[in-house]
Amino acid sequence: MLPCAHGGPLLSGSLRASPEDFVVEEQLGYQASGDGEHAFLTLRKRDRNTHEVAHMLARFAGVAPVAVGYAGLKDRNAVTTQHFTVQLPGREVPDWSQLEDDSLQILEAARHHRKIRRGGLRGNRFVIRVAQVRGDRDAADRLLRRIAAEGVPNYFGSQRFGHAGQNLQRADELFAGQGRKANREQRGLLLSAARSQLFNLVLQARVAAATWNQLLDGDVVSLAGSQRQFMHDPHDATIAARLAQLDLHPTGPLCGRPSRALQATGAAQSVEQSALSGWQDWIDGLSRQGVDAERRALRLVVDDLAWQWQDDGLVLSFALVAGSYATVVLREIVSEPR
Repeated sequence: MLPCAHGGPLLSGSLRASPEDFVVEEQLGYQASGDGEHAFLTLRKRDRNTHEVAHMLARFAGVAPVAVGYAGLKDRNAVTTQHFTVQLPGREVPDWSQLEDDSLQILEAARHHRKIRRGGLRGNRFVIRVAQVRGDRDAADRLLRRIAAEGVPNYFGSQRFGHAGQNLQRADELFAGQGRKANREQRGLLLSAARSQLFNLVLQARVAAATWNQLLDGDVVSLAGSQRQFMHDPHDATIAARLAQLDLHPTGPLCGRPSRALQATGAAQSVEQSALSGWQDWIDGLSRQGVDAERRALRLVVDDLAWQWQDDGLVLSFALVAGSYATVVLREIVSEPR
């Protein structure tokens, strides 16, 4: 069990009693260009996963699955607004409305000049209802204000690892040259799961030491809202204030072969080496598979966090940057009765 940063959840309640309790709106950061060989679709789907919808669009348009683009995977048990592109060079645009039913609505259809690429989004906005809430609401208010001010550990969510962690087992088999052969898409998922597991181990150690939101000697620092990273300079008098303002974050390793990515030194490197001792086979396996080493922020900022109490429920709304998980925010706030 990964440790929580703020003392553990103070509430218990039911999550996702229905798809309407988990609403996600994808934010690309741009709109359709209005021309080009791709159809740009904005869909609202209920209780349907991204792969299923992507393959449905491909079949309906009579194109190969690779012609369909989307920025990220969205949970099935939710109501999600998501964007897709379908490449239709020299083709008439089909009547997309024929796909609509109770689980799928076409909100917008336009032309676009390029395919939506995986990871090519700004973030996601969430509205989540927790039903049958039990716990001290005043204490929960204080916890929520603290999360808004300090963020939460930027763990990879459990969905990254597959049902019952099967992706990790298959990744172990892949590195050992065992198990059934994975296709290109499956291989990518397994390698991502392995890197995520190693990152979580480092972040777990930093949370346990209460340094997940602090800078150690030798840390690689991430600038919020950008891809820029730089080495921590303990002599820079502005660092402490910028860290408290959520402008800067310590980072952890996304393991792989040596690359241009900065690497931790000193005390930060020692923590990482200790957390990953015994995992060298995986680190070597990622390198052999051609995965480049990168860095990821250890802290996740919960933007625009707001909440409203109901008779027996709690409605949370917030926005997260791309690549982060609403579940790692929820785990700090609420637990589900077993």
